Amino acid sequence: MEHRIDHFPDCRLLVVGDLMIDEYVWGDVNRISPEAPVQVVTVEREELTLGGAGNVVNNLVALGARAAVVGVAGNGPEGRRMLDMFARLQADCSGIVREDERPTTRKTRIIASNQHVLRIDRESRRDIAPDTCERLKVFIEAEMPQVDGVLVSDYDKGLITTALMARITAAARAHGKFVIVDPKTADFSRYRGATLLTPNRKEASRAAGIDITDEATLVEAARRIMQTAALEKLLITMGADGMVFFENGQPPYRIDTRARQVYDVSGAGDTVLSVLGLVLAAGGSLKDAMVMANTAAGMVVGKVGTATIGPVELKSALATSGQRFPSKHRSIEALPALLTDLRRRNQRVVLTNGCFDLIHVGHIQLVSAARDLGDFLIVAIDDDESVRQVKGPGRPVIAADERIRILSALDSVDAVVVFASEALEDLIDLVKPDVLAKGSNYQSAEVRGHDRVTKHGGRVALVPIAEDVSAAQIINNIRNGK
Repeated sequence: MEHRIDHFPDCRLLVVGDLMIDEYVWGDVNRISPEAPVQVVTVEREELTLGGAGNVVNNLVALGARAAVVGVAGNGPEGRRMLDMFARLQADCSGIVREDERPTTRKTRIIASNQHVLRIDRESRRDIAPDTCERLKVFIEAEMPQVDGVLVSDYDKGLITTALMARITAAARAHGKFVIVDPKTADFSRYRGATLLTPNRKEASRAAGIDITDEATLVEAARRIMQTAALEKLLITMGADGMVFFENGQPPYRIDTRARQVYDVSGAGDTVLSVLGLVLAAGGSLKDAMVMANTAAGMVVGKVGTATIGPVELKSALATSGQRFPSKHRSIEALPALLTDLRRRNQRVVLTNGCFDLIHVGHIQLVSAARDLGDFLIVAIDDDESVRQVKGPGRPVIAADERIRILSALDSVDAVVVFASEALEDLIDLVKPDVLAKGSNYQSAEVRGHDRVTKHGGRVALVPIAEDVSAAQIINNIRNGK
């Protein structure tokens, strides 16, 4: 699967769907309005991102691929802003038609004290104008030979009509390209001719007219949907229960998900759609695509907002997906995205560093106490060469890969980073920790990097270590037969 990810930059996909701007307003709540019994949100920051089909493009670009966009925007300043956002992604937005009478869809989410408290929608759900539809059809047919496949993101805002969908599938069939649809409407008959549909459990229930409560109702709902939409393949995403794939003449194929802390499910369907399309475009099988999409979706629900993941994150998650204690290893390259997400949630970041070679009770006390100083603990371990330079011949006794796995099994550890000892100051400049935690065998001024930490507004905390123990002492005892 890593081989497939390496080929994502070679892929170009056509994304057709409802375009929107997602606005996030972050703030704090500490009082009730005197005018009405409602919370008063003190705004701290605001953020604009592409939503709907735009988030599919976001996901594709984050994974290194190229995208051409087909959709509709308004003619006002919001429409111009949306085009600028696509331009920054270097996406081909020549397939976006601007309508005078149509507002650019904008969804404003108010998030206060890390809770989503309100959403405000500005949109039109009427069908696109006939001349707009015709222009989109012409563009899609002209673009089809240059793309690897088509991703349709239908948020039921009036873009994906039966007529437009028929032209998409006909053009794709003529050029041997796949069409994957993420549907939001209850009428799945408009998607006839698609290669694959990816509804979630709620959407599948509504389209089939049956509550999905167990395996029997799930199978019956799938049968009805496939009959209605003349489908050969259907993928129903089941949230914490993973995904179930249905194919004519074959038993259902289930992919379980690994339990994760869920912060926000926004955009998880967009991630599934993007990764499915990319793996197929890169020459992978549909089952490989589902495994990778399931893993990717499990990662984005652990982030706030319509988040994306990069190829390094995805490779790391895939490499450890079958382990009892999944690796918490993060590469240096993956840290900026992780830290951005943590800052979004106002999480206090704690950093501690050391060799952690032959982990003992003193290490356990350190990481446990360090975790209590904030919300997210990053343990930075010296690479093998650095340990050799610091500790001398015969060290490390435990290689970096194994130290990562041991630390990953500790509940108090949230992430593990491997670094070269001489690059500690660079790591601190990157992380900008709120707290740098070290054992009480140090004086604060002796802690390497303390000046960098305070420069960035953080502090050094010395954690009391009651046990008089060291890895060197243990190793010497073993060598001396004690």
